[in-house]
Amino acid sequence: MTSVRQFFGNEGALSKLVKGYAVREPQLDLAESIELAIKDKKTLVAEAGTGTGKTFAYLVPAILSNKKTIISTGTKNLQEQLFSRDLPMVKKAIDKTRKTALLKGRANYLCIHRLSLNGGDHMRLDRQTLSEYQLIKKWSLKTKTGDLGEVSTLKEGASVIPLVTSSVDNCLGKDCKVYEDCYLIKARQQAMKADVVVVNHHLFFADLALKEDGFGELIPQAETIVFDEAHLLPDIASEYFGKSFSTRQMNDLLIDIEKTQKVGLKDADQLSKISLKAQQALSDLRLHFAVDPERGELDKVFAAKDFNQRLERVEVIVEQLLAAADVHEGRDKDLDRYFERLAEMQSKLLTITNKQQADVSLWYETTKRHLIFHMTPLNISKQFSEIVSKSDTSWIFTSATISVGSDFSHYQQSMGLNHAVTVQLSSPFDYQQQALLCVPRYLPAPSSRDMQQHLIDISYKLIEASKGRVFLLFTSHFMMRSVAKGVVDKYDIEVLVQGDASKQALLDKFVKKRDLPLFATGAFWEGVDVKGEALQCVLIDKLPFAAPDDPLLKARIKDCRDAGGNPFVDIQIPQAVIALKQGAGRLIRDDNDRGVLVICDNRLVNKHYASTFLESVPAMSRTRDLNKVASFLQSLSSSSEVNQ
Repeated sequence: MTSVRQFFGNEGALSKLVKGYAVREPQLDLAESIELAIKDKKTLVAEAGTGTGKTFAYLVPAILSNKKTIISTGTKNLQEQLFSRDLPMVKKAIDKTRKTALLKGRANYLCIHRLSLNGGDHMRLDRQTLSEYQLIKKWSLKTKTGDLGEVSTLKEGASVIPLVTSSVDNCLGKDCKVYEDCYLIKARQQAMKADVVVVNHHLFFADLALKEDGFGELIPQAETIVFDEAHLLPDIASEYFGKSFSTRQMNDLLIDIEKTQKVGLKDADQLSKISLKAQQALSDLRLHFAVDPERGELDKVFAAKDFNQRLERVEVIVEQLLAAADVHEGRDKDLDRYFERLAEMQSKLLTITNKQQADVSLWYETTKRHLIFHMTPLNISKQFSEIVSKSDTSWIFTSATISVGSDFSHYQQSMGLNHAVTVQLSSPFDYQQQALLCVPRYLPAPSSRDMQQHLIDISYKLIEASKGRVFLLFTSHFMMRSVAKGVVDKYDIEVLVQGDASKQALLDKFVKKRDLPLFATGAFWEGVDVKGEALQCVLIDKLPFAAPDDPLLKARIKDCRDAGGNPFVDIQIPQAVIALKQGAGRLIRDDNDRGVLVICDNRLVNKHYASTFLESVPAMSRTRDLNKVASFLQSLSSSSEVNQ
């Protein structure tokens, strides 16, 4: 049987697949650590620097083990890339007969029943949605998987998607007339039979939360579970181990009730009338809050008499609707399912708005039209630790950004992995030669009013020196837009700004044009891979500490303080360090990349915790002189022009 070491050797299978292949010791070390963890059924937490080759390092031992494996990625894009590019290559080299499956959440699969239900004249679709619906209808005649990702011209977040996909709220399950042809069921069945199943973190934890309630069935039992981009797990796990109530979700369900009544139960118009009243009550509840989207603590909202009156009205009308539904039970399977889900939503709303709860954060967030209530556990470590310890499974957690310095304790404690084996592997890149780190001199405090003007001038200097090949990453949308506008107004240049187009469209334009700087926030701090001369500089406006008024963070800080801890040291610094590592990781993505990282925060020089941040980012050459940075970037631009 082939070993991991043989596979990655100079004469191994990988060398025959990859042109110019050379053994990377960190990659081999990571692969062997994972091989051992799978063999001994251990839990492994592994940090591997950018360029290590994590994907092959976990795919190879997983497939060589011949054990049922689930691989979970951070995003759907990474999931598809892994399944369509990396996994087939490794499978070809090891064992072509190994069965693989890609499994997404239900909102990614066409629902044949809802495609039929929502296509009639009663829908009164607007022109754009109707056009999208017709596109889906035509595609539905030839698709074999029902995966909406096949429809390349369908925009992300298209308004037609909720009309042609199912949700937990409206799925009829085995009562559906087209159950045997259901694409979601077929995808689950393939996953059950597969040796390697590729999912994403949100789907994994959604299913895990259902399993805790005795209902989970999406993800098959596995002998090995691998999490790539594992630094994302604490927040995602907290979301799924908690509860949330969305007025949009309830509103959509009420609309389904209304239109189904009009089509299938025409003598029960009372249901539509009460449903409309409930939709209005939900809108009135949203009006209690500010017009602009915000987040806040529910405790403060509970103190407002107006809010409680609006909330009570929602509860009363929903009760009236459920009572009216009892009269028609059994007449329409769709309506029976909708009212069952409505009762569950009502129960969830009552649970979340119960103020007498311990060890949770009760908070809200608003969009332009809707409202979401959250009940989030302050700590999921005990719950997740029990799941890991009770399973007869190997658990692998890997990322380029898990540790703080060389310390894994923050991550281990947040996930309940205190007994896990840890390994830290450095990047194979020569950062001293490839990159320069600059904290500019004479910066005002990050909160100073003068900071915006400094960022405008520094941004333009970097844009000019790099000829536009720069990411300018900000910790807030307000500062991003303010600085971008300031640069355009003062220097009359064209720029790309997050939000003006889709993420992928902006990236494509950045790489293709090569002279348009990109202003961005959180979405571009991670999961973005621009190699070569297209990106030569990354600016970060300040250390990415979470907003102190974030309601969930405030609750965790209080909980930490009550337990005798130091929230700044135990929570805020580790979170900021990991976020900074992600942003800094955009710069050097290849052995031949060269560039500059500019962090415009004088706390990296004058605060006692500066060393924690500096020890955590790659060991680049350092300067505080922006003129040296400009010269360095100009030399890169000159050499790239010579090579063209």
